[in-house]
Amino acid sequence: MTKLRQTAITAMACFGRWRGSPQVWLSFALGFIACFLLSQKVVDFAAEQDTLLQLFEPFIWTFGDANSILLISLCLLLLFGDMPNLGNEAPFFLVRTSRFCWMAGQLLYLTLATTLFVLFILVSTCVLCGARAFSGNMWSETAAILGYSSIGESIAVPAFVKVLELTFPYQCALHIFGLMLGYSLVLSALIFFFNLLRGRMGMLAGAAFSGFGFFLSPQVITEWFHLGPTEGRIANILFGWISPLNHATYYMHNFGYDNLPRLADSYGIFAAAGLAVYLLSFWRVRKYPFNFTGTER
Repeated sequence: MTKLRQTAITAMACFGRWRGSPQVWLSFALGFIACFLLSQKVVDFAAEQDTLLQLFEPFIWTFGDANSILLISLCLLLLFGDMPNLGNEAPFFLVRTSRFCWMAGQLLYLTLATTLFVLFILVSTCVLCGARAFSGNMWSETAAILGYSSIGESIAVPAFVKVLELTFPYQCALHIFGLMLGYSLVLSALIFFFNLLRGRMGMLAGAAFSGFGFFLSPQVITEWFHLGPTEGRIANILFGWISPLNHATYYMHNFGYDNLPRLADSYGIFAAAGLAVYLLSFWRVRKYPFNFTGTER
């Protein structure tokens, strides 16, 4: 119990830095601005059609798209770019506890902060559409218009028919939240590990991870190599499994009639990848050369 308490106190000390950190507030502010810019076209379309939205639909249509997930996840580069926390309190924690407890506290903070950020994104989209939203677990007339016509494609809102026909808003929003969270946790873990490994190389590693997912998307591969319909379907399945960004995209999953990853597969891959990076971080901290420049005069 003592080690659990020390771990929790270490994590809370990391959260205590938020009050005076413009970097943290800027990350959340940029996340909210991105939510506004990405979801506003859905709200504006509902206003033009004089229809209502289900409360979670702006989140579903906005972050069911890989490009939106990529944009929001880049805010994590700013939020965790200075991890691990080596402020003036770090020597105290290392002396009073151990490297293991200190690392566990850092990773607990990383997990909780990432979850809080993704939850903030979900709540922000709900607040932005609140004036035209209802809370029932059924698709709105706006969703039907976007999904069963070409209007959604023309205004770049990914309202897919298979999503409308096979799921309900609450379940769909929960899965999109879970996939975003899994992708974000792996990204934040990589930022943290490479900061430990190479000294502030985490932001480059995070950017490379995001770029890897983007450039391996089926749409990009199809356009680059001018693939035909048959080759395009093969690329869709192949890179749907390879690209981590596609694993975070809800509609890029198997709903019973193709060979794309199932939701359980993506959750398992994110959990295994995140756990592997966390274990590597514990391995690295054993020989990490601490340099507390903040305590020098």
